[in-house]
Amino acid sequence: MDDIELADNPTRHRFELRQGGEVAAFSEYNELKGALLFTHTEVLPAHEGKGLGSRLIAFALDEVRRRGLQAIPACPFVAAYIRKHPEYLDLVAERSRRAFLK
Repeated sequence: MDDIELADNPTRHRFELRQGGEVAAFSEYNELKGALLFTHTEVLPAHEGKGLGSRLIAFALDEVRRRGLQAIPACPFVAAYIRKHPEYLDLVAERSRRAFLK
C-alpha cells in the first residue's frame, strides 16, 4: 500500500485517498467559519475492506487539527470513526461531545 496519496482537494470540497493515481476513497465537506462539516464519505467498491476509509478520515481529522478548526461529523462514517478514536473528540464542539461518548 505504498502507492497511497492523501490530499485535500479544495476545489471539489473533499479529502481524497488515491491509490495507483486513482481516487479510491473521498470524504466531502462544507467549509464553515472555524469548522469543516463532513457530509459524506465513500470508499469505491473495488477498494472496500482495506481500511482505506479509516486512513482517509484520520488524515482529514489531522488536517482539521492542524488548521485549528473544529469538525462537524454529519457523515455517519466520520461520526463512527470519532466514537472509536476518542483522541479526535476534542475537534468536536464541546456541547456536542456527549453524543460521541460510549
